Amino acid sequence: MKEVSLSGSLRSNVGKKDAKQIRNAGQVPCVVYGTGSQTHFSVSHVDMEKLIYTPNVYIINVEVEGKTIKSIIQDIQFHPVTDKIIHVDFIELQDDKKIKVNIPVNLVGRAPGVLNGGKLQQIFRRLKVYALPGDLPDSIEVDISKLRIGQAIRVRDVNTDELNIQNAASAVICSVKMARGAVNTDEEEDEAEEATEAAEGAEG
Repeated sequence: MKEVSLSGSLRSNVGKKDAKQIRNAGQVPCVVYGTGSQTHFSVSHVDMEKLIYTPNVYIINVEVEGKTIKSIIQDIQFHPVTDKIIHVDFIELQDDKKIKVNIPVNLVGRAPGVLNGGKLQQIFRRLKVYALPGDLPDSIEVDISKLRIGQAIRVRDVNTDELNIQNAASAVICSVKMARGAVNTDEEEDEAEEATEAAEGAEG
């Protein structure tokens, strides 16, 4: 997984009044925890937006008062009206301790069902995995190059090696549905293949 750096300023107070002043100054109140102690700090709202409004997930090296803490975003709070980021929780990473993280799903290939006019539906854009920080990938690739109309790819169909996917094994990641005007040639191809095999068997 890609790593980025984020510079923060240590917070001397952690009350609501202090948090409001921080937000008015264009900063976001944050906290990082995970090893028994907590570090309260603030970062630029602009810098935080770059990390949040993206499909990517990063390991973030938080730099506060000369100390660097390797972490990952655990929770984000948004303002109910303006949708501005109002608070972010980070969890400190330890090389020998597994964590749960939502990893983006990247569909690769061209589905035959879509080429025949079907509609591709992606139900999960992220999957929750449980793994060591060093085993976390940038994304989980799902090959759809054999996906026909009426077929689906489920969590159990994905090979993730060192990753333990927490979502239900039967959960559908993506599927190809019949769309108006679609031509389902998949069954015709199967029938043709079966007829060819039968003919070859008869000749033998």
